Amino acid sequence: MAMTDEDLFGCIEAGGTKFVIGLVRRDHIVVDRLRLPTRGPAETIGDAVAWLERACGILGPVAAIGIASFGPVGLDRDRADWGHILATTKPGWRDADIAGPFLRAFGRPVGFDTDVNGAALAESLWGAGMGADVSVYVTVGTGIGGGAIVNGAPLHGLGHPEMGHAHPPRHPDDRRFAGICPFHGDCFEGLASGPAIAARWGVSLSELPDGHPAHDIIAYYLAQLTVSLSAIIAPRRIVMGGGVMATPGLIERVRIARAAICGGYFQGEGAGILVPPGLGADAGLFGAFALAIRARSSWP
Repeated sequence: MAMTDEDLFGCIEAGGTKFVIGLVRRDHIVVDRLRLPTRGPAETIGDAVAWLERACGILGPVAAIGIASFGPVGLDRDRADWGHILATTKPGWRDADIAGPFLRAFGRPVGFDTDVNGAALAESLWGAGMGADVSVYVTVGTGIGGGAIVNGAPLHGLGHPEMGHAHPPRHPDDRRFAGICPFHGDCFEGLASGPAIAARWGVSLSELPDGHPAHDIIAYYLAQLTVSLSAIIAPRRIVMGGGVMATPGLIERVRIARAAICGGYFQGEGAGILVPPGLGADAGLFGAFALAIRARSSWP
C-alpha cells in the first residue's frame, strides 16, 4: 500500500566503503533498504537515486531526504559547495556533489551533514546519548571522526568538527610508526583507524590475540581522544562506535586508559561516560533519518 507524502523519509548513509539507502517511516520503522559498495561518485550516487526512485514508486513519495556523509563536507547553504565532499582522502570523491542529485530528482527538502554528526544526532534523540545536553559520537573505523550535539543541535562553526585529525601524545611503544594520514601523518586517524592498525600489524585489531600490545596502544590513543573531548567541550556522554570499536574488550580498555590519563581530574562525570551506540549498526541510517526530519520541519 502506498503511503502519503508525510509518512516516508529517504535516508542515505554515505560512507567511504558503503552507501546504505533506506526508506524509514515517521514511526521509525525501516520499510526497505539497500546496501551499495562505494565506487565512483557518478555510479554510486546514480544507483542510490535510481533505487530510491523505484522504491518511492512502489511505497509512495518521501516527505524529505536526509544524507549523512563521510567528509569533510560543505555545510554552508549560502556557498556553492554546500552538499559537496571537500578535501577527502578518498580517490575520485573530492568536490563530488552528493546532495544536489537527490534535490533535483525528488524536489523535496534535503538535510545534509557529516555521517558522525548524523549518528550523534540520532544517538542523542533515540540512543545512548538521550538525556544529555552535551554528547559526542565518535566513530573508529576506516577513519576516525566525531560529532558533538549541544542542546539538541549538531555543533557547527566555520565547518564541522574534525576530531580525528587532532594530534595525540605518542604511546611509548609506538614511536616509530609515522602514521597514515596523508594530511597530518600521526593524528588520531593516522594512528588508530582500521587502516592504521592494518598498516602496522597486517590484520584488524579483532584478529590479533588478546595479549597483543596493539590492543593497549590503540586504547591509549582513543582514551587520549576522549580526554581531549572532556577537557574542551565537557560532554556528559561519549558514544563510541565504528568497526574497530566492535573489537571485544576494547571499550573497557579505553575506559581503563582514560582513568589513568585523567588522574581523577574530571569530577562527577560518572562511570558511564563512555558507552557503545544504543542504535547499534543503524546509528548511521537513523542519523540520516534525523537529518531528514529536521529538513522537513524547516522547509517552507
